[in-house]
Amino acid sequence: MKKFENDAFAYREGRLYCEETPVDSIVEKVGTPVYIYSRKFFENRFAEFTKAFSEIDHKIFFAVKSNFNINVIRIFYNAGAGLDVNSAGEFFRAVKAGAKPEDMILTGVGKTAEEIELGLKENVMLIKAESFDEIVLINKIAERLGKIAPLAIRVNPDVDAETHPYISTGLSENKFGINSKDAFAAFREASKMKNVKLTGIDMHIGSQITSVSPYVEAVNKLAEDFFKLKEAGIALEHFDIGGGMGIRYKDETPFAPQELADALAPTLKKLGCQIMFEPGRFLTANGGALVTRVLYKKSNGAKNFTIIDAAMNDLLRPSLYKAYHHVQPVVEKTPETFVTDVVGPVCESGDYVAKGREIPVVEDGDLLAIMSAGAYGMVMASNYNGRRRPAEVLVEGNKFKIIRPRETFEHLLYEEKLVVE
Repeated sequence: MKKFENDAFAYREGRLYCEETPVDSIVEKVGTPVYIYSRKFFENRFAEFTKAFSEIDHKIFFAVKSNFNINVIRIFYNAGAGLDVNSAGEFFRAVKAGAKPEDMILTGVGKTAEEIELGLKENVMLIKAESFDEIVLINKIAERLGKIAPLAIRVNPDVDAETHPYISTGLSENKFGINSKDAFAAFREASKMKNVKLTGIDMHIGSQITSVSPYVEAVNKLAEDFFKLKEAGIALEHFDIGGGMGIRYKDETPFAPQELADALAPTLKKLGCQIMFEPGRFLTANGGALVTRVLYKKSNGAKNFTIIDAAMNDLLRPSLYKAYHHVQPVVEKTPETFVTDVVGPVCESGDYVAKGREIPVVEDGDLLAIMSAGAYGMVMASNYNGRRRPAEVLVEGNKFKIIRPRETFEHLLYEEKLVVE
């Protein structure tokens, strides 16, 4: 069976390590299920992206939606990233991480009036609008507050990102952004509003994109809109490419940031403005793993089942869109393998991590690592079936810190009150 190893996780004498720390030693203290992250991986990925675009005036905004632990946010903020916050809750988390609002961009296809007002009152760097109705509302709220709203408009370039349909966002059939054919009119009308200042044109064509070509096509299309607006007297300060860079979950061969920079540089340099990026998965996914314990094994005659203590409420991606996550033992015991469904304890047939997967033979009590779980893992976790959300751990060399303890049963109640007699 193939091993999933990288700069964050690797085997040494049959034990899986995160950086210089044995994963099983973390479990001894913290228990399972537990999310484990590598600080070095996060910092190295950010440095790699920054270096690739070093010859271009650019700014990277970490997409907080991918991993909103306040320690993870702080790592990227301290490294020089701005923050892409998609809600008032993510804004709150970013502030708790020590970030200043002027280093945040407020995004999202359905921002409420309260969120827009929050962004304006707190002086975020900009608010990204995704519909003309939203532009009108932003102008109205800004007028009431006596503010000038820094406004960017997300344009949907109608480009196929060649990814899973649930995470494709750049086609005309998707809910995101303003259609390219309607974009010029939207910018023109917004430029007449007294309480908005147009700052940029933005796009985001999807997630887990493993080919450079969709970016090239989309950037070239958006550049045409950029120059058309400039000719009409609407000069913009930034050009936002969004995020979506793919990573290796199984056997993908994603492009490196330098490949993207080489492909886009000729067009980007002509724009004469700041280039912005909003990566999330690329920065965090392969720097994290969800570690779980085998509870039971059983067979119904037709197939084998390996029941673990992590469930769809801990990692939703496989159930939500059949996402692949590599599963491997924390401690290697045997080269023998078998084919099994790796499933959780939640009362849903869709509660699984892997189906028909070949893994090493395991016994009750063994530990398994579910890889590539540093993005869209804990952020999607829930309390379904009354389950407590897992702990989160940050590894720094040969040391680790619990950055979020496992929830208690009291956490499940929060301020719920029994009022029925």
